[in-house]
Amino acid sequence: MKRLIRSVFQRQTPAALAALFLATPAHADGLIDNVNGYTLDAKGRLERFNGLLIDGKGKVAKLLDRRDKRPEKLDFRLDGQGRTLIPGLIDAHGHVMALGYQALQLDLSDTGSLAQAQEKLAAYAAARPTPVWIQGGGWNQEKWSLGRFPTAADIDAVVRDRPVVLARIDGHAILANSAAIAAAGITAKTPDPAGGRIERDAKGNPTGVFVDAAQELIRAAVPKPLPRERDAALAKAQEILLGYGITATADMGTSVDDWSVMRRMGDAGRLRLRILAYAFGIDPLLSIAGTGPTPWLYDGHLRMVGVKLFADGALGSRGAWLKQPYADATGQKGLQFLDDAKVRNLMSRAAMDGFQVAIHAIGDAANAQALAAVEELSDTYKGDRRWRIEHAQIADPADLPRFGRNGIIASMQPVHQTSDRLMAEARLGTDRLAGAYAWKSMLKAGARLAFGSDYPVESPDPFAGLATAISREDANGQPMGGWHPAERLTIEEALAAFTLGGAYASFAEDRLGTLEPGHDADFILLDRDPLAAGPAEIRQTKILETWIGGARAWVRK
Repeated sequence: MKRLIRSVFQRQTPAALAALFLATPAHADGLIDNVNGYTLDAKGRLERFNGLLIDGKGKVAKLLDRRDKRPEKLDFRLDGQGRTLIPGLIDAHGHVMALGYQALQLDLSDTGSLAQAQEKLAAYAAARPTPVWIQGGGWNQEKWSLGRFPTAADIDAVVRDRPVVLARIDGHAILANSAAIAAAGITAKTPDPAGGRIERDAKGNPTGVFVDAAQELIRAAVPKPLPRERDAALAKAQEILLGYGITATADMGTSVDDWSVMRRMGDAGRLRLRILAYAFGIDPLLSIAGTGPTPWLYDGHLRMVGVKLFADGALGSRGAWLKQPYADATGQKGLQFLDDAKVRNLMSRAAMDGFQVAIHAIGDAANAQALAAVEELSDTYKGDRRWRIEHAQIADPADLPRFGRNGIIASMQPVHQTSDRLMAEARLGTDRLAGAYAWKSMLKAGARLAFGSDYPVESPDPFAGLATAISREDANGQPMGGWHPAERLTIEEALAAFTLGGAYASFAEDRLGTLEPGHDADFILLDRDPLAAGPAEIRQTKILETWIGGARAWVRK
């Protein structure tokens, strides 16, 4: 991911971006002509066009075919030179600030072994004597073929005199060295918090890994980012996402500080990405939005829609809550974050003020709990609620039909299927995976699909997600023919999940997700036609230009 992030920023300079924006006035009448245009209508049917007319408010005025007469008086006209134009893509589940921080801190996501990570950490620490605390993330013991969690001793061997805190790739565990553990005051007597686990040695001493809620024991000692550091992280994340053709994203887990950063960027007129925020729990939700979802702010670039709740952790750290024990950890079923009464109470508190509820659920037990809660609360909270289940990775096949009831949205990430496939087989065994990453089954059951990447856990590249969704194969074409191939989608279904589905999932289908007249003119120009390509070629797709509200927001140099 670091290589991808670096490539985005090497292509742009502040001066180039300033010139770019001056070249295309915001909210001007214009025409993007001579394109191979695709969009989906409100029912997901493919529609083609040759020209896109933009009105003075940055909306789509009309889609033109070759026979339509072009207006003569326009503020600007762009010859698309036959390039493919599709709606801006929507990442339905990401972590905006985390993406920016990862680009600014130590990134271990490209390391293939513990030794490589240690070497990278040593170089990072030597080049940066300040700040005292070293922060970063991206480690994955499965990718390292370590056969165990890393330990504080592994980090102490490289950096002992400064606190080091490194998040696991999925964000559900932290690795800390001895200096960080000491600074946090954690000892063998420190109990595991509810919804969390401290990895310990035979004597009960912390080994260095803190899972899920136990992460807060370490984070409490870590210095908070300065406002300028937060601002820099958001600016960097915005550039990365625009470079991948993402024009809107759901930010899953927005804190009060995150919201303040987004407001500062909006106040300064620099917020180009559209962000649909879901607060990190009830308290920040009420602090930010009060008595209901916020209006659209900054000309449709920022809105708080609802709240994110957690039912469990992740597979990689064995925090996903399962109905039966892990196949590779006798007696462990993962972590249940909330009892049934608590999850219903939190959902009800949000729903009573019209907030949308999104529940993180990865294991089959967590998904069953979320489904049962929705089924019960739907009798009380009528109307169009669009209950969201985030990830929905491991579902009991018997529970799959329940996703099609009560207007549930399955907010899923195709790239998790390829990156987690071997780990999922080890964690559960092959006999328990019939309901894993079950995109087609979700559609057949009547659920609405909304796709994303869960960046920075995975690269935010939506074309990797599209290729995975139609093939169930990784970048190397493995396993050949696809993993559980009956769950593959058509390219139209996959594209819908990255456009229409993402908009619908956040109550934004009246303005985003398609290029219907009256919708925001958010679109991207590509170097190839992904609807006429195979999975390998789709993965190679490059964004040439990203437009938001009828104005250029990013261009490849």
